[in-house]
Amino acid sequence: MQNAYMAGTLIAIISGIMGVFVIARNMSFLTHTLSEIGFAGAAFGIFMGWQPLNGMLLFTTISSIGVGELGAKSSRRENAISAVSALAIGLGILFLSLADTNASYATGILFGSVIGISRANVIQMMALSAGVLLTLVVIYRFLKFDSFDPIGARVEGLWTRTLSVIFLILLAFSVSVAAQIVGSLLIFILLTLPAAAAKYFVHTVGKMAGLAVIFALVGVWTGLYLSYVTNWPVSFFIAAIEAGIYFIALAVDWAKN
Repeated sequence: MQNAYMAGTLIAIISGIMGVFVIARNMSFLTHTLSEIGFAGAAFGIFMGWQPLNGMLLFTTISSIGVGELGAKSSRRENAISAVSALAIGLGILFLSLADTNASYATGILFGSVIGISRANVIQMMALSAGVLLTLVVIYRFLKFDSFDPIGARVEGLWTRTLSVIFLILLAFSVSVAAQIVGSLLIFILLTLPAAAAKYFVHTVGKMAGLAVIFALVGVWTGLYLSYVTNWPVSFFIAAIEAGIYFIALAVDWAKN
C-alpha cells in the first residue's frame, strides 16, 4: 500500500497537469485509444518476459504519434479510433494467450492492481514522471499558447508541429504511468475527468492544472483506501469518485447559469 500510494500520487500529479492540455487540444479520443494500445503493449511485454510498463512505453510511444496523425482530421477520427482500438485489443488478447498467463494477471493489466506495485515500479515511475514534468516546465509557455490559441500560435510562427509531437510522446508516457493503478482500459478517466471538472471552477491554466491535480489526488487516495478496506477493484472507486466530481462540477455550472 505504501508503494501504491507513492505511485498513485505521481499518477495524480501527472494526469491532472496533462489532462488540462488533453482537454484544451480536444484529445480525449486519443487517451481512450491509447488505453487499448497500452493493454496490447503490456500484454506484449509479458509475452516477451519484460515488465508490463516497458511494453506499454514501447507501444504507446510509437503509436501515439501515428494515431494522433490519423485522428487529426475530424472526418476520419472515429474510423481511426475504431480501427486502432480493435487491432490493439485483438493483439493484447493474442499476446496474453501466447504468454499463458493466469486470469488474475490479465485482470490486473486491464483494471489495475494495488498489490502489483513494487518499489522498482515506483522508482521507474518516478523517473518517468520527473521526465514528463521537466519537459512540461521547459515547453509550458509554448504549449499553453498552442493549446488555447492554436490559430494565434500558427500566425506567430510557433513550432506547432514539433510541439504536437512532443506532447504526444508525453501523453504516451503519462498513459503508461497511470495504467499501473487504474489499469489500461480506464486510463482516460484520470487524464480527462479531473481537468474537465476543474474548468468549471477556475479560468486560468495554472489554476486549472492545480485544481485538476487536487481532484485526481482525491480520487486516487480515496480509491486506494476504499479498495484496501473492501478488497474491491481500485479502478471502480477512482472511476466513481472522478465521475462524481465531474457531475458536481456540471451541477454547479448549471446553478450559476
